[in-house]
Amino acid sequence: MTAVALRGAIELGLLYALVTAGLFLSYRILNLADLTVDGSFTLGGAASIMVALTGHPWLGILAGVLTGALAGLVTAVMQTKLGIQPILAGILTMTGLYSINLRVMDGRASVNVIGKVTVFTPFQNALGDLGKLVLIALVGAVALGLLVLFLCTQVGLAVRATGDNERMVRSSSVNVDLMKTLGLVLANALVGLSGALLAQYQQSCDVGMGTGVVVIGLASLIIGEAVFGTLVYFCTKRQGVLTGAGCAVVGAVLYRLIIALVIQYNNAPALRFLHITASDMKLLSALIVVVAISYPALRSAAALRRKRARTQKQAKGGGS
Repeated sequence: MTAVALRGAIELGLLYALVTAGLFLSYRILNLADLTVDGSFTLGGAASIMVALTGHPWLGILAGVLTGALAGLVTAVMQTKLGIQPILAGILTMTGLYSINLRVMDGRASVNVIGKVTVFTPFQNALGDLGKLVLIALVGAVALGLLVLFLCTQVGLAVRATGDNERMVRSSSVNVDLMKTLGLVLANALVGLSGALLAQYQQSCDVGMGTGVVVIGLASLIIGEAVFGTLVYFCTKRQGVLTGAGCAVVGAVLYRLIIALVIQYNNAPALRFLHITASDMKLLSALIVVVAISYPALRSAAALRRKRARTQKQAKGGGS
């Protein structure tokens, strides 16, 4: 892999690490299946690009965070106040956001800021090719650091407890609906930040840029937990929110490195028969998620079959 391809994979990995961190908060901490992500990611990118076109790229990043948080708030209100199931609430918000994203982009399916100033411009002028990587790393470190600090506060602990045991938290006079709302707002704010940065990173935003993002984020989270999470637990025998943040970063970067390697070596004789292209990556991500989630059940089923086989063998041996 060339140095340029390696740097690009790391940059994209760090950008998508914010999505993975948002999914860590909703899926792992709150134990909620939030499908708003596909829409809030695009919404953050659309808001960022449109504000950047006016000459205020940093305000565009803030707009991406706020609009992402607003999307999370809508989903949370559907769940907590309207009694809609979490998965359906996310689907409804994601579906509605498609039209809203088009309106944000003035009815255009794609908008670009080529030739305009972005948040990356001064860093590229000062640091050259490393400018983008430095800015992404700084923003990611600040965002994830604030997330870890929040989850260690009293309110953050209440959010974590809500995901662990909602009944116990409710019996302790904690406003469970407020905790869920706060968690979903923060999760989608991180996703909106990721979309805002990515839009200015690639200098464009299209209405379909968020399709499949939730699957990519879950695949990255699972990879991170399998590699970084297992390593941390092996060394320390404990895991926490800091480990979760590390899993988000490591998993997202590894995911992008895997994609870069597959694309680069796609023409190798051993892989030529697969004909893997960049458009197949989301299918590959879905397969990774299916295998990782179903692995415990498959392992239990295999162990049960082996146990039955041993029992039948012993029964036949005793009968003879």
